[in-house]
Amino acid sequence: MIDTLPRTAAVTRPTVRGTGPSLPTLVGLEIRKSLATRSGKSLAAASVLLAPTAMAVVSASAGGEISSVTGPIAVVGMLTAFVLISLGVLSTAGEWSHRTVQTTFLLVPHRGRVLAAKGVAVALMGAGFAAASAALSAGVLALTLGGNVSWDGAPQALIAVVAAGSAFAVTGAGVGAALGNTPAALTGLYLVILGVMPVLENVKPEIASKVDPANAVLGLAQGHQQTTSIAILVGWVAVTSVAGAVLTHRRAVQ
Repeated sequence: MIDTLPRTAAVTRPTVRGTGPSLPTLVGLEIRKSLATRSGKSLAAASVLLAPTAMAVVSASAGGEISSVTGPIAVVGMLTAFVLISLGVLSTAGEWSHRTVQTTFLLVPHRGRVLAAKGVAVALMGAGFAAASAALSAGVLALTLGGNVSWDGAPQALIAVVAAGSAFAVTGAGVGAALGNTPAALTGLYLVILGVMPVLENVKPEIASKVDPANAVLGLAQGHQQTTSIAILVGWVAVTSVAGAVLTHRRAVQ
């Protein structure tokens, strides 16, 4: 007997493609957001111009006492890195302080992608602004001192300054994401780096040499303990980024 009952066709589920913005698109958006505000533009300008200005003052007042450019480049490069901490903090904590985080996570509900985009964005901005600042600082030294100082190790010092700018900016973003409060993140970071670390250097120098990011930058720029210096900077970036990611995922958006 022939089966004349209708057979049910197999149901094919349509494939849903993700329509969210790509990571490069999010990174570009985060860069524009950071530089769209007055505070962001001010920090960007300060990060580029502060170090060359300080370099001009130092070279004019103590030009005869400078024997190598690596030390001055490293020191004024730290000024740029300290400014870029604030740029990183504002990129993450500023969202919570100004309540714009609701819109951000509504448009991109994946918090991990948002934090990754912010981290890449501030890393690129930190490296770019630090590179511009380092180049201008080196130009000031070349104009004021010329061949009266040694330029041996200058490329390494410049690279260290660029790396420090990127690392400090990402560190600021991580702490800002972890605390979700701009004043608390800025105060805490500057207090630790500029207050606690110098005290630790006097009390427990063996510990400070393994955790102080400022000394790590100086050492890296001057070719001292390079492996340890790189490990310290990577450690700060890793710890603060992980803390920021974990606490951001646990924090309720209100």
